[in-house]
This record gives sequence, structure tokens and C-alpha cells, in this order.
Amino acid sequence: MGAVDMSARVVVPLESASSRLEEFPSATSVLDDAEYALFAQVAKTRKCAAAEVLFRRGDHGAEMYVVASGTVELDFGDDLVRKPLGVGEFFGELGLLIGDHARSAHAVMTQAGVLLELGRDEFDRLADRDPKQLAKFLRRAIMRVVCNEQALIGRLRRRNLELQNTLDVLRTTSLQLDQSEILIRTDELTGLTNRRGFVAHVEQARMAGKLPDSVLILVDCDRFKEINDGHGHLAGDRVLQSVSNLLRAVCGQDDIACRLGGDEFCLLIHGHSRDEAERIAGYIVESARILQRMHQRPPQMTTLSIGACVVAADAEIAWEHWYKQADLALYRAKHQGGDRVEWQD
Repeated sequence: MGAVDMSARVVVPLESASSRLEEFPSATSVLDDAEYALFAQVAKTRKCAAAEVLFRRGDHGAEMYVVASGTVELDFGDDLVRKPLGVGEFFGELGLLIGDHARSAHAVMTQAGVLLELGRDEFDRLADRDPKQLAKFLRRAIMRVVCNEQALIGRLRRRNLELQNTLDVLRTTSLQLDQSEILIRTDELTGLTNRRGFVAHVEQARMAGKLPDSVLILVDCDRFKEINDGHGHLAGDRVLQSVSNLLRAVCGQDDIACRLGGDEFCLLIHGHSRDEAERIAGYIVESARILQRMHQRPPQMTTLSIGACVVAADAEIAWEHWYKQADLALYRAKHQGGDRVEWQD
């Protein structure tokens, strides 16, 4: 077996995969450009010599591969036609999706090249990074399994149950990915974006050039533990939902409100000056104070502490730096008794 290069990432020009798609429009084992780019971001690279055996029929494996360069041949045995694979084509996906799957073919490098190798960890990162694109790939994999089933069912009847189970897993996984694309980025209690969704939003804003000159506002509930201890967790949940409604009300179209966890929230607002952001933060604190006085028994709101900072237009500074600045301001607000806004410049 060839050595696996854990650090390198091979990027084959996307026109190579595109031209192959045009040459074989019905070849469902060929990744499109977007799928290939996504897989290349997380996969391990494996350099392979000509005539190298990748696996044999009956071997158990849990990885799938994508041809980045060179060619591979799959030999299913008996009198079945051998299948050549080129740039952009994938194979071995049942090992990844089922886990510890018995291979149904010999896989041999017929021309030296590089493979993208994906195991369970890489698959999970794909699901976190782009569930929609992964769901699209899974549909493609379902089509491929179905086609293979129709072609081989006469000769491989004893494996039919295994393939059918695989189809069920693929359909269920595809449906779950479609349904969870939004859910995995949404806080169940409040309906706000959760921490994972917030991080994804930050990355998208950075790539779109919208992150500089934004304002980060961290929001923390004052004496929230006293509400839980004195009135129960249902009352605490109502308070968290009230805070989320207040933050949602001040969000603009391009802004994002997030529940980071527990009783900590944040706002990332774009296109506002420092003065405008101060008015927004002040409005949040003042509104919470009024609502807290109006609804005390049982409590439906609590006073809020806010720490804020302007995210300056400096691409060299990591996002974590701005979060730390806002957190320092929030600490000062809490240390001074809460119910206030503090800025970290």
C-alpha cells in the first residue's frame, strides 16, 4: 500500500473534471466541479505508483477515493467488464457510508497518480462544511448504486440485501442532510442561529468582504441563575426566548442574531457606524430593563449586560481577536453590576 501524505492537498484543475463530464455525460461516478472542490478541501492525499493494488475483493475498508490524477481500474471478477476510472471519478463509497464494507472489486492503479482519500472524519467535516453539496453527492451515489444493482443483480443476488440496506441508509442520510441543513445551524429553544451557524456566517461575511467595519455585540443575561433557581427552568427558558425576540427585532437584513449557549447571545451587525451601534446596544439594554420591570412574577425578562467592539477592516487580525475584545467589555459590564453597555476600542 502506498504512503498517505497527511499534510498535502492536491488541487487538480477543475477543467479536467469538467471535460470528463462532457465526454461521459451519463457517468454518475464523476464529481462535478463544486463537489470535487469541496472534497479536495478535507480529503487526505495519497500518491500511488502504477500497478499498485489499492484493495482486493473481499477486503474490508471504510474509505472512499476520488481520482485526482492518473487512472484506476476496477475488476469485479467473473466475466464482468472491467471499469476504468479517470480524473474526478470516485469509488469505494460503500466502505465509507456503510463502514467496514467488504470490497466487491479489485482496485489497481493503471497509471501512477494521486487519490483523494476520505474516511469517516473527513465525511463528518463535509457534513459540517456544506450539507447541501454533500446531499447532492449522496443522491449521485444512490443513482450509481441503483445502476450497479440493476446490472449485477442476476449474478450477485446474494448481495442484493446488502445493497438494498445501503440504499435505505443513503436515502435516509440524504433526507436528514436536507432537513438538517438549517436545523444544525439553529438553536432549538430560541430559533436564533446557534454557535455553529454563527461561525459559518462569519466565514461567509469574511469571504464576501462584509466582515470589516461590522460591530460585534455580546449579550449576557444578568442574574439568570437566580431565575432558574427561584422560578424553575421553564421560567428561565421564557426569559431566553424573550431576549431572542428582542435581538431579532433589532436585526437588519444582513445582520445575524445568535445564541452562543446558555444565557449568552451575540449580534453581528453590518454597515453601522459606532454611533448607530451604540444606539442599538442602548435600545436593547433599555428595552430589557422596561420589560423586566413590567413582568416580574413570574419573570419573563431580565436585565442585560452588553460588551461590544467595532470589527475593523484588517484582514490580518483573526476573528477570535474581535470576539476576545467584545468579551473583555462584557466582563467589565458584568463586573460593574450589569444592566449596561461597555465598549472595547
